[in-house]
Amino acid sequence: MLTVASGGDLSIVDRTSHAFTKPAPNLNADELDLHLEGDLAFDAQFVSPGAPRNAGLGPGFNNNACAACHIRNGRGMPVVGHPSLRSSMLVRVSLPEGEPLVPGGAVPVGELGVQLQDHAIGGAEPEVSIDLQWERVPGSYADGTPYELRRPKMTILLADGTELPDEVQRSLRQSPPIVGLGLLEAVPEATILAMADPDDADGDGISGRPNRVWDARAQRAVLGRFGHKANEPNLTQQTADAFVNDMGVLTPYGDGAHAEIDAAFFEATVFYTQSLAIPERFVPAEPERREAIARGEVLFEELNCVGCHVSELESGPADYPSLAHQRFAPYTDLLLHDMGEELADGRPDFEATGREWRTAPLWGLGLAQTVLPGSGYLHDGRARTIAEAILWHGGEAEASREGFRHLSKAERDDLLAFLRSL
Repeated sequence: MLTVASGGDLSIVDRTSHAFTKPAPNLNADELDLHLEGDLAFDAQFVSPGAPRNAGLGPGFNNNACAACHIRNGRGMPVVGHPSLRSSMLVRVSLPEGEPLVPGGAVPVGELGVQLQDHAIGGAEPEVSIDLQWERVPGSYADGTPYELRRPKMTILLADGTELPDEVQRSLRQSPPIVGLGLLEAVPEATILAMADPDDADGDGISGRPNRVWDARAQRAVLGRFGHKANEPNLTQQTADAFVNDMGVLTPYGDGAHAEIDAAFFEATVFYTQSLAIPERFVPAEPERREAIARGEVLFEELNCVGCHVSELESGPADYPSLAHQRFAPYTDLLLHDMGEELADGRPDFEATGREWRTAPLWGLGLAQTVLPGSGYLHDGRARTIAEAILWHGGEAEASREGFRHLSKAERDDLLAFLRSL
């Protein structure tokens, strides 16, 4: 059974709707000051160019603040293309052939680039309009209990009213929670590579492999860690890309010649994503509930969910003392796995294929609906419950999914009780 704290010394006991918003308790005074500056920057709402403060939004954008997609630092709502609500989802696009933006990366779709912006500032027009509908997918457990899943169906119209051409690869993405990112960034590369098994040498049906992505500052391919397809190498580059792609705001990252925020604002925002506290697992007072969680944890291991959702990792040296040499429980290997055709988006991202996704961390999973009721699970928000998310697993996770589907109702309840305790 797991004995390590969820976030090592960054752990807190908080199961409220603000559980993801607290600074790590082990920050020193300088780190705490920087974190609080970053908190303000993360909440800052950007406006059109020319304003005296927080200018630079657009001309196209998906939302106007980091916190507007990562509400209370949790996952997003399955909302995109709404005429009045700004999007907490987005659509990545690319072409199957052509000149990529960076070595090994996605091929942009003309002026649309690699991400569709479905909102615009005054005087400009959104690049696209997106209509998101849900298709029902019925199924049943082995004991005959019925369930209903759903899959997204998008209609994307360009500004001139024509449909986005069929040749354009597209991927619907929901914003993920941001707690614990600094610890994941500090896991040594050798640790991650040691968990990879690209040829399934151990014969367990799981063949996780790393993504290799372009580091703009290092000007070389490096290990990818962040994003649904592990397509970002570090939190600095991920934050810079989010500013420009999600909000149209230019940062000092890169040449910085036309930056619309200064270096201090940018660096504080990055540190905020690195230094959030991680809520500790829920331990109920009632013995019967604790026993159900314990039984569920055993089932999680027996079904080999831990083959991808690795329970314990350790950070190495880090730029900030609070993040260094921590033992923690994120339930991820940070590797790519083939999740089957049903979850495939058909859009490669560096070395990730259209069927591969990075293992999502599970820490804080049980707080998802507390932090933001109605938020979705999986990369595109299709799953409304944890059970639905499991039932969509395929590919390397098919055996684990089928194991779950063949459990008795009591066993399913125990497994879900364990997952909700995270």
